[in-house]
Amino acid sequence: MTSPCRGAAVAFGIVVAASTFVFTQAPPPQGARPPGPQAAPPSPESIHKAEQVLTEARKALGGDKLAQLKSLVASGRTKRIRGNNLVPIEFEMLFETPDKYVRIDEFPAEDTDPSSAGFNGDNLIQNPPPQAMPAGRGAGPGGAPGAAPGPPVAGPRTAPPAGAAPPAGAAAAPPAGPPPAGAPPAGAPPGGAPAGATPPPPGAGPGMMPPGGMPGGRGPAMDPRRARIATVKQDYARLALGLFAASSAYPLTFSYAAVAEAPQGRADVLDAKGEGTFALRFFINSETRLPIMVSWTTPPTNVIVTVPGQPPPATVAPGAVVVQGPPAPPAGAPKEEMDKYSKEVLAVRAKAQSTPVEQRLYFADYRDVDGLKLPFRLRRAIGAETTEETTFDRFRVNAKIDPRKFEPVK
Repeated sequence: MTSPCRGAAVAFGIVVAASTFVFTQAPPPQGARPPGPQAAPPSPESIHKAEQVLTEARKALGGDKLAQLKSLVASGRTKRIRGNNLVPIEFEMLFETPDKYVRIDEFPAEDTDPSSAGFNGDNLIQNPPPQAMPAGRGAGPGGAPGAAPGPPVAGPRTAPPAGAAPPAGAAAAPPAGPPPAGAPPAGAPPGGAPAGATPPPPGAGPGMMPPGGMPGGRGPAMDPRRARIATVKQDYARLALGLFAASSAYPLTFSYAAVAEAPQGRADVLDAKGEGTFALRFFINSETRLPIMVSWTTPPTNVIVTVPGQPPPATVAPGAVVVQGPPAPPAGAPKEEMDKYSKEVLAVRAKAQSTPVEQRLYFADYRDVDGLKLPFRLRRAIGAETTEETTFDRFRVNAKIDPRKFEPVK
């Protein structure tokens, strides 16, 4: 049965099908990997091979014309899934080398002012500006203290049998089901963040935890702008790879990972790593040398815990996972039994939360623009679910940009 969310996507022309990549030299793609044993550093041979692939990709994207690029202005529209609706967004993206970027969004169907997010060097651009963090507040969602609001990593949403008491110490939770209308889609922070941007997992990106600090409000809080700019720069890096096969404003190191087979043909796969634990995989067509997609992983946007015999929710937002918890104890059960149940639910939730969810950004429909090859279509997906599709109407190469567009938050 088709969910309303997916039905709306099909009705408005968003392609929901996902490409399947079969690796011949490595396991499926991963992005920001969960904590674990440190992987061996890449070999000199893999680094050299990655440099060769990137050189060929930049040549395919424009070669000397790309090297001479000073600024780029792009405009178009995005259709983003929000709850059970598709929200149209008119946008303008401004790039100026080496380290200026801003995206300005307008929502024609909503009575709101334009919003923007970007950076000028290490200074945040955001309108409306981020709210001040209350004194004493610690880490926010995603481990980023005071970061701009994003999709919550919610606790377990359970629906115990009628009359069952909630686990000892557990906060009240809403019933399982679709998110309320108007809620932001998984992976798309409100307030003008770049489409599909998501807060990184704990420790992902620079400044996610201050020295000596601890999550959950314990320890000194970090500057929320620093956390926010890390998120914006990481999303810029994913986009910039499809446009320029480089990320000048957010340095990345590359190594050759694998060859992947897909319906679009064979792809060379590069591992890319940035500051902290930021990581992704970059897919480049082995024949055309044009970028195909980037892939990375994040924790689930939500964990929905059901009880045995309870049917799963009719609709689940992309990036959320549904897991079955233990049977709930009967009403009036002893405190020891309630405490045991509470711990079991928390363990189920923790296991699900530690299982990463794959996110992808696809690049397609490359066309010639003043000597450059630029993608006119983007698609973002979480797992197999499309969350938004972007169509570019126009690119302006080396256009003069009003410096006021890059004024940072004061």
